[in-house]
Amino acid sequence: MPSSKSSGSDNPSSNKSSSSRGGDYSSKSSGTNDQGNHYCSRDYGSSAPNQNSYHYSNSDGSYYYSNPSGSTYFNDGKGGSIYTPADKGGK
Repeated sequence: MPSSKSSGSDNPSSNKSSSSRGGDYSSKSSGTNDQGNHYCSRDYGSSAPNQNSYHYSNSDGSYYYSNPSGSTYFNDGKGGSIYTPADKGGK
């Protein structure tokens, strides 16, 4: 499960950040809907196997990551989770 920190703290208008997993990215879009579900899309650049990386977290505690490596991770918020490595069907 990736986490991020801002690398643009000196420039509040910057949308460039770094992942704790070692990749720079630009935030493409994010938001929260009326049900409290959050979505964030990131662009890791053309060298990433999955250029359409995103994650979402739901008000029921579940969350999903589509990682830049092509792997995916789903947690149902109740103790169950599914990890799919990039070479096993991740995009």
